[in-house]
Amino acid sequence: MVTSDKGIISLKHSIMEEICKLAWADQLDAGHKEQVVYEIIPGPKPDYRCCIYKEREIVRQRIHLACGENLPSNPLSKNVVQVIEPACDDCPISAYSVTDVCRFCLGKACMNSCKFGAIFQGETRMHIDPSKCKECGMCAKECPYHAIVHRVRPCKKSCPVGAISYDEFGFCKIDEDKCVQCGHCIHNCPFGAIGSKTYLVHVINAIKSGKEVIAMCAPATEGQFGEEITMASIKKGLKEIGFADMVEVGLGGDMTAAYESEEWSEAKEEGHKMTTSCCPAFINMLRQHFPEIFRDNMSSTVSPMCAISRYLKATHPGCVTVFVGPCIAKKSETLDASVPDNADYAITYGELRALMRSKDVAFEPVEDEYQESSVWGKGFASSGGVAQAVIECMQERGEDTSDIKLMQCAGGDQCKKALMLLKAGKLDADFIEGMVCPGGCVGGPSRHRSEATVLKARKTLLGQADDRKILKNLEDYPMDKFSMYRDGHM
Repeated sequence: MVTSDKGIISLKHSIMEEICKLAWADQLDAGHKEQVVYEIIPGPKPDYRCCIYKEREIVRQRIHLACGENLPSNPLSKNVVQVIEPACDDCPISAYSVTDVCRFCLGKACMNSCKFGAIFQGETRMHIDPSKCKECGMCAKECPYHAIVHRVRPCKKSCPVGAISYDEFGFCKIDEDKCVQCGHCIHNCPFGAIGSKTYLVHVINAIKSGKEVIAMCAPATEGQFGEEITMASIKKGLKEIGFADMVEVGLGGDMTAAYESEEWSEAKEEGHKMTTSCCPAFINMLRQHFPEIFRDNMSSTVSPMCAISRYLKATHPGCVTVFVGPCIAKKSETLDASVPDNADYAITYGELRALMRSKDVAFEPVEDEYQESSVWGKGFASSGGVAQAVIECMQERGEDTSDIKLMQCAGGDQCKKALMLLKAGKLDADFIEGMVCPGGCVGGPSRHRSEATVLKARKTLLGQADDRKILKNLEDYPMDKFSMYRDGHM
């Protein structure tokens, strides 16, 4: 849990937990949903908004998201990330505003610099008309007293691709053609006005129907719940709430590294530059903002999540696969119809904990051991881990990797810079490892604990893992039974 939005997370998770309880009990009807609204916001006095009626409407809309539904304000949306409009109303509308530092000077440099007539005189200082301001920033630049400040809303500031804007009423709007669904805006909004659709009800229904539902835990899972909670502990807890089994997606990291390394070897020989294909937000950035690079330079190997899903569907026909991790964008990856047999659903750690509380189950230390991945596959959780695993595979095949030039990008700005250099033909690297979250997946927006705390616990847990090699490890798995390429060809 990110402490800066602890109150928001507590509300969101309480709602998800109650919805899960209703789903288990076959009571997910309108009446019981409305009962949840009144249980969470009993009144008569509001706790954090102007009135209980607004608070209750926010809960109703969060229930829509908790059920995997679009919000009423955007019923045709294809986005996982959506704006809860009733919660989005307390940020300043004006991006630029004049402070008390204004000296009401004779020169009026601010007014003279504005080409849109947005600046006008008040009684004691200048003012900016937000309906006319185009946010060019010239007034702030020209003011000799630096009395004009630029206030960027937290959601907009956190968006790596400029997908967030505002309408005339100040409501946040997400441009779905630009949004890469990284989810950074969700945890940066101080009012919890941005959320993501949750597929817990779908998972519960699959379990209740008797289907073989298998959880797939991201490499970043190790360390999220402390040093005593191993992957074996997590496997046990997941089985207690109804999952048939759990597989660590670090094994998928081994699979992805093995196949992507073959692509790297071929590209290196041809002098062709490539990007990795693991981070779904990075892939969305490529597809939507750099389509030529997506077509010509991206690895065709599937992500570790998809690799494990295909492995499970090949060995357990009819099973339902559920990814568990710190990533919002993974939800969008499960909806990508161009990649067959991917995970059916993706849930975050917070969503998983709400699901477990709904069944009164908690993770506990166990004496059992469980490892299917090499430490290289486990390393996919951190920036640089993908590239290190790929290079390890090349070295295991006896290739010389000493002259490989890598650009490891962690964070949206770094990813954009690298892709712009590649597009311009100025990239001084052979391969780009792209991760939109700072620090990699361990810095994901829905991590359970701070990155530093997780890394400390991971150091202990990964230190207990054996030193198996990637290619040798994969000899124990039927790699010929499923495709490792995005389009599904063998």
